[in-house]
Amino acid sequence: MWTSLFPGQGSQSPGMGKFLTTEFSVAKQTFEEASDAIHLDMRKLCFDSAESDLALTENTQPALLLVSTATHRVLEKEFDFVPVNAAGHSVGEYAAVVAAHALNFSDAMRAVRQRGLAMQAAVPVGQGGMSAVMGLEPQQVFELCAWAEKQTGDGPVQPANINAPGQIVISGKKTVLDWLAVNFKPETLGITGRVKFIALKVSAPFHCSMMKPAEEKMAEVLSEMKFSNARFPVIQNVTAQPETNANELRANLIKQISAPVRWIECVEKVIGLGATRAVEAGCGRVLAGLVKKINPEKLPVLNLNSLDDIKTFETAYKNQEGL
Repeated sequence: MWTSLFPGQGSQSPGMGKFLTTEFSVAKQTFEEASDAIHLDMRKLCFDSAESDLALTENTQPALLLVSTATHRVLEKEFDFVPVNAAGHSVGEYAAVVAAHALNFSDAMRAVRQRGLAMQAAVPVGQGGMSAVMGLEPQQVFELCAWAEKQTGDGPVQPANINAPGQIVISGKKTVLDWLAVNFKPETLGITGRVKFIALKVSAPFHCSMMKPAEEKMAEVLSEMKFSNARFPVIQNVTAQPETNANELRANLIKQISAPVRWIECVEKVIGLGATRAVEAGCGRVLAGLVKKINPEKLPVLNLNSLDDIKTFETAYKNQEGL
């Protein structure tokens, strides 16, 4: 049984989705629908813009939603594809909800455009940041953050993306993150082995309590949009549990802005609910890389970045083969 996984920020790249619009009319129509929804030329943004323009949060989020939705619509139209469940990483969860027919695509485009703007505006540039923590398990990272806040008397600094074993991102006040990178020693928490901090090139401290203003804004935006019950379960970032109820889907999309992305648990839940293979519906291979670190034997992932990839999926899906 197949699951659909939808990537988040960091997966974008110039030219994303172009082959889809060349080969499939449903993808071309999806790009037109997206452009009309937010009054922005999405073909120009995705195909011709500089990498720096595409990396702007208010541009990245709608671009990712668009390419993921176009990809999934191709699978639906060409192969009658319906996954057993779905999950999306951060903004990718919007694509999962759209794929489950729980939120209209045009509404979702308007929502993620506002989400990107709200997240960027929530914290003045330079005050927040994010750092990858290499070498610690999830519970150790929670302890690390609590220790840093206690030692500095400042914060917040919190787990933001629990992506894979040994690959966790923390988020919060930049001064605390900088202090932590200089002052933390593994023996402080009784840890043996090396711990490494890598400052990420992001414009805001996503998925921590500093995002509360953005969460409040998205509560206003999403409360005005119609949600329907999902046609298949969406494993949501906030709970790492399957959800089909319209009101719960909406509530959890709001909460996830300032809550950690529990991706390890989401992948484990997808597998626990019966998925035996996955398609990464969107640009890049980030999620395939994370799943490979979580449980590659039980959930092989197929990427869809070319026409050949689509053909490989067609063969595997029709024959119900492994990858």
